[in-house]
Amino acid sequence: MKKPLATIAFQSAKLISAVVLTAALAAGCSKAPAKPAQGAAQEQQIPAVRVQPIAKTMIADPLEQVADVVSAIQLDVVAKTGGDVLEIVKKKGELVNKGDVIFRIDPTDIELQHEQAELNQRNSQLQYSISKDNIENSKTDARNGVAKLEQAVKDLEKTYNKLRNDYDAGLVAKPQVDQAETQLNNTKLDLQSARDKLNALETNKSLEQLQVAADLAGVSLKQADRALGNLEVKAPASGVVTDLGIEVGMSVPSGFRAGTVQQLDPIKIKAELTEETAKLVRGKQELTFYIPGVVDKTKAKVSYLADVMNATTKSYTLELEVPNPDRKIRPGTKAQVLLTEAQDQNVVAIPTLSVVREGSDTYVFVVNGDHVEKRKVELGRLKDANQEVLSGVKEGEQLVVTGQHLLKDKDKVQLAK
Repeated sequence: MKKPLATIAFQSAKLISAVVLTAALAAGCSKAPAKPAQGAAQEQQIPAVRVQPIAKTMIADPLEQVADVVSAIQLDVVAKTGGDVLEIVKKKGELVNKGDVIFRIDPTDIELQHEQAELNQRNSQLQYSISKDNIENSKTDARNGVAKLEQAVKDLEKTYNKLRNDYDAGLVAKPQVDQAETQLNNTKLDLQSARDKLNALETNKSLEQLQVAADLAGVSLKQADRALGNLEVKAPASGVVTDLGIEVGMSVPSGFRAGTVQQLDPIKIKAELTEETAKLVRGKQELTFYIPGVVDKTKAKVSYLADVMNATTKSYTLELEVPNPDRKIRPGTKAQVLLTEAQDQNVVAIPTLSVVREGSDTYVFVVNGDHVEKRKVELGRLKDANQEVLSGVKEGEQLVVTGQHLLKDKDKVQLAK
């Protein structure tokens, strides 16, 4: 049975009303949260970044340098007296104290030289004594002769004057006066000659020459005495004997370098540094060193660091002075010198991936409040995923570690959860 037309129209209107109501409800539901959706969009415009505090980390192990152990002082063992080696008391490598006998020289030749020096001195002294006596006697005779002639001249002058007076009175003839005058003049000449001889004796230098010869003989005797005292060749310092190149029976000249004594207390540790490693220790008063199996890590005084590079080795010489009273440290061994300490390697470092590179420059972003600061940094050593920062940031600041490549200076950010 067919439905009435009115009934069909009513049902259609009812269906349309339901559709419209459903559409309205749907539209109402979609428009209700419009305001919160706009806030979410604004939040999405502020980038979220991850941060971590900048901290210190061990960027490397302490830097070590191989060094040589050398004696603080090396003194030559010198034979001050020549002769044949009679006995070797100390051998190469032995420890000695200052004054210890290292070897002895045969005294036979030196004793003969000493005896000859004694005889030369006695002979020189005897010649001087004899010559001195002879000269003194000659002077005495010359003085007496001068005195006699002076008296003779006085007597002849009296005689001559009397004859002249008598001649003037007509009592004597002229020849008698002339004869007296001639005798007086001859005696005066003899007196002058005697005076010249006396002066020559008193100014004679022959005694001085003999005295010099006697003094030289005395010096030769002293040298012989000294040579006898140097028959025992002794250690010039306490240390270890090295480079001893003598054998019993070997003839050595005076001044012969027989070996070396290397002083062991204190001792030196010597290293050659590059310009870069020299910068690491310049200004330090002491450094740590160790010798495997001999000395544990110990501080030592920096006694020398060259200011100028050695033109030959192209390096800077570093020397440490180490007390060595027990002589445990020996020259010729190797030591390890710590140019840096553990605390020197504990530096401010950042993850390498946090760095933004622009050409040759490097930057990082640091969170300050609700925005970031773009910082130019100077980077240093690299270890694993971290890199040392020499300047630009400091410990404790908040470093952006994700999203930094999309940021600009003074951008606002939010911290990612």
